[in-house]
Amino acid sequence: MRLDKFLSQQLTISRGLVIRELRAGKVMVDNEIIKTGSYQITPEMIVSYDGVVLQHIIGPRYFMLNKPQGYVCSTVDSVNLTILSFIDEPAITKLHIAGRLDIDTTGLVIITDDGKWTHKMISPKHHCEKTYLVTLAQPVSTELADKFLAGIWLKGEKLPTKPAKLSIVSSKQVRLTISEGRYHQVKRMFAAVGNHVCALHRERIGGIYLDPALRAGEYRSLTQEEIKTI
Repeated sequence: MRLDKFLSQQLTISRGLVIRELRAGKVMVDNEIIKTGSYQITPEMIVSYDGVVLQHIIGPRYFMLNKPQGYVCSTVDSVNLTILSFIDEPAITKLHIAGRLDIDTTGLVIITDDGKWTHKMISPKHHCEKTYLVTLAQPVSTELADKFLAGIWLKGEKLPTKPAKLSIVSSKQVRLTISEGRYHQVKRMFAAVGNHVCALHRERIGGIYLDPALRAGEYRSLTQEEIKTI
C-alpha cells in the first residue's frame, strides 16, 4: 500500500494534509524518516507518526455488539451517545453499522467496513431473517401466530408484511422472525393487532446469533463461519 493512502486512512485526513506532514518529517517507516507519499509499505513495516506507532489494518473487519438501551446506531450524533463509543479499534470512522436498531431496542448489531457484505445483509432481495425477543403489554393468544404468518397490514402501507414466524415464550413474551426491514416494523405489527411492545431485543441476523457471553456494551470479532452465513 502507498504510504500516503495508509496515513490518510489512519489519521482520517486528506491526502493534501498527509503530504504536508510527510514534508515536515513527522513520518517514520522502520525508524527512517520518509517524505515520499508513493513509498510502498507492507504490514510487517512499523509506521509511526509524530512518535506514535500506527496500527496496520489488514482486510475488512466484522464485529458483533450487544447494544444496550439509550444508544443510537449512528456514527455521529449531536444529541445521543452512539454505539461506536463502545468500539476500541483503529480507523473507527471507516466502520459503519449494518442493520440499525432504535435507541430503546437492545441486542445484536453488526459493525463492519465491508460495504458489499453489508448490502447482502440489508438488501430486500436477499431476505435475510432477523429474530427478536419481544416483551408485550398485553397477553398474546395462540391464534396470533397464524395472523403473523398470513401477513399484517400496517398503517400507510400498500402491501401486507411478508410471512413472519411467531412463537410464544410466555403470556406476554414472544419470539418473532421477520425477513424484511420496514420502518419500526415489529412495533407497528403488534400495534396493528392491538398490542404494545414494551421491550425489543434482537437475537439473530441471518446465521449470526448474539453471543450470550457478551454483556451489554461488549463486542467481539465475527468468526469466519459467521461471516460466511451472510
